[in-house]
Amino acid sequence: MSNFRRRPLFRRKLADNLIRTFSLLTLCFALFCMGWIIWATFSHGIKSINWEFLTNSSKPWGVPMNGIANAIIGSLLITVGAALISIPPAILGGIYLSEFGRNTRMGNYLRFGANVMMGIPSIITGLFVYAIIVVPTGHFSGLAGSVALAIIMFPIVLRTTEDILLMIPDSLRESALALGMSRTRATLKVICRAGRTGMVTGILLAIARAGGETAPLLFTAMWSDAWPTGYFTQPTANLPVLINEYATNSPYEGVHTMGWGAALLVTFAILGMNIFCRLIFKDPKHD
Repeated sequence: MSNFRRRPLFRRKLADNLIRTFSLLTLCFALFCMGWIIWATFSHGIKSINWEFLTNSSKPWGVPMNGIANAIIGSLLITVGAALISIPPAILGGIYLSEFGRNTRMGNYLRFGANVMMGIPSIITGLFVYAIIVVPTGHFSGLAGSVALAIIMFPIVLRTTEDILLMIPDSLRESALALGMSRTRATLKVICRAGRTGMVTGILLAIARAGGETAPLLFTAMWSDAWPTGYFTQPTANLPVLINEYATNSPYEGVHTMGWGAALLVTFAILGMNIFCRLIFKDPKHD
């Protein structure tokens, strides 16, 4: 009888220890892979990081004063344009889903559509924008790249905004309404202000997610060695496509090293933005 009682406890402890060990090994493996990627990128890319590399535009191999400054500026223009296109409607959509469309048919349709958009491969997004913007206009452009990245960012910001606002207790809503506020005013002045930290975190994570995308920009912004002066009408230089071009379409080792340097900048920019989100906007309850 005693053996019958101890056996289930032994099995539960064994299962618990196995799951703990497996989880720890999985975490260590993930950290090892991330560290390996960061170290490989750093060790190869640090060789090309210098002032000339960061301040001059890209040029054909062999031409002096070669750099990636035009790609840095182009990436900033494309990413900022994507943020301006996607963030305002995404925030409004998230507010609608959390405050006005929780159990409505329209809210369910929008939520389902956002979930589907989050699962669409980025290259499909690039092909879609290519068909609706690049083909009709007859040219690649930074604007087309911004539209492609905006489509990627939109569902992330929308769902993050909805989830953050749903975490705010209903007592806060009831208190605002009890003071005589309209529902719209209570949402904008009280609920959104209470959830602004999480909303900003979602925006930054969406920017970090879209900032490293390459496939959509291959079909939209394309590539150029010139400074990005034709954002609306010309191909626009950007770091992801530069990395792809330098890594795959050149036989010169020096060009490959420059590609590693650009990859190092993108890696540390995205990693730094994610760390910034975790440290600056972390929940004080978990300090």
